[in-house]
Amino acid sequence: MARLEFTPQLQRFVDTPVVEGGFARLADGLEAAFALNPRLRGYILDDQGRLRPNVAIFIDGHRARDAQAFTDPLQPGSRVHVLQALSGG
Repeated sequence: MARLEFTPQLQRFVDTPVVEGGFARLADGLEAAFALNPRLRGYILDDQGRLRPNVAIFIDGHRARDAQAFTDPLQPGSRVHVLQALSGG
């Protein structure tokens, strides 16, 4: 089963469930998380459904490629980490 986790920084603002399932694509895992907590969608996606600039998603240690349709494939043992991207100067 693929596992989707959110970093603790996001938990300060909204409940972030750990989601496990037989997800074929990243979009499937995200939709499962959003179904558990609909408020989470607004923290992860902008009003056009794209990944917010301050959020990064990594699949098995590699940054997700598709930040619009989330078509990146997931394997049965994939680990997905959704985190706030760091910025600064």
